[in-house]
Amino acid sequence: MRLSRIVVYGLITIATVWAIAQQQEKTLKDAMVGASASNWTGTWATAVMHDNSGKTFTDQTLRQIVRLSVGGKSIRLRISNLFGTQPLRVEDVHVVLRRSGSAIIESSDRQLRFEDKQTIDIPAGASVISDPIAFDAPALAELAISMYLPGTAGAATFHASAHETSYVETGDTSGAVQIKNAKTSKSIYFLAGIEVVGLPLRGSVVTLGASITEGYNAADDSDRRWPDQLARRLVSEGACVGVLNLGISGNKLLVNGAGESAENRFERDVLDQPNVRWVIFSDDPINDLGSPSSPSGEALIAGMQRLIARAHKRNIHLLCSTLTPFEGAKYWTPAEEIERQKVNRFIREDGSGCDGIVDQDIATHDPAHPTQYLAAYDSGDHLHPNDAGHKAIANAIDLKIFKPAP
Repeated sequence: MRLSRIVVYGLITIATVWAIAQQQEKTLKDAMVGASASNWTGTWATAVMHDNSGKTFTDQTLRQIVRLSVGGKSIRLRISNLFGTQPLRVEDVHVVLRRSGSAIIESSDRQLRFEDKQTIDIPAGASVISDPIAFDAPALAELAISMYLPGTAGAATFHASAHETSYVETGDTSGAVQIKNAKTSKSIYFLAGIEVVGLPLRGSVVTLGASITEGYNAADDSDRRWPDQLARRLVSEGACVGVLNLGISGNKLLVNGAGESAENRFERDVLDQPNVRWVIFSDDPINDLGSPSSPSGEALIAGMQRLIARAHKRNIHLLCSTLTPFEGAKYWTPAEEIERQKVNRFIREDGSGCDGIVDQDIATHDPAHPTQYLAAYDSGDHLHPNDAGHKAIANAIDLKIFKPAP
């Protein structure tokens, strides 16, 4: 009888422990799922485009390197087949802290699932979000995101210039500690965003612009673009704000070309970002001015006003950046300079509707020749800043904008 009682009590104890464990797992999942309604915040994102090169992937693993802005305790990924022409099969997706090169910190490796499966078929024109997982992601951490593409991927959804080296290997090597025989790439494929939750985050700021925002002529693999440097400033001040770089080289405000125009991609790249609170609209109009059918300053101002109205409708603050000087660039003309000045005057005037100003013009121009870059900030083409110029732009942003009201 005593032995029977011990066995029964033992079974009850095991059952109780199992029930508690199951309840704790359910509580964690419920907490993460519940957070999806409002608390998930973007910590990294890129502007996806259609790859017109015809490049595709067959039976290959992509290990793509990204640097986060804010950290969190749980994580999920957004994978996009927006510009695909056939379903995209993705398997064996891993998120892990990067050590160096393609090497990872093995103890941090976590496999992601999609509706509790290791494989997902993403329809053409669609995006998916992974199931959330517990993952201690420090602010400014470098992650390696690996995904295996078992079939032929077809037309790629990508971002052409990521300014970070990633790796491509034949076969499924997502869980490998290091990819030894990889080809390298400076583009990002299919990965569109990373979101975190678990810390008191105040939301994210989208930096929307063209090549200056994307980081053309900033040093690759060094995170010296002005949005990267803004992220470091925010972390150092404890501001808990994600920074999402949605720049596209060659992008315009009014007309499609290098990617959809800022107006046409505003919904997807700004308004649809999770917990977005601010947007800094930057250098797109410079490319409008440099086009053969250069619009007037009034047309550019009207386009900016439409963006401001759309942001305000969603209770998002839009900060306007003045246009940097570009005299000496191959397409600068005195007539375009007049239109640039019109845009900058509008931004600086009361009543513009802008919720703040980032005066990139004053931050970068030569005081003795205001239509030109200061030589110390000029990358050499008289159009794009060098690393020091990117730092000057980041330092021109008043961080009080992102702090709680007293």
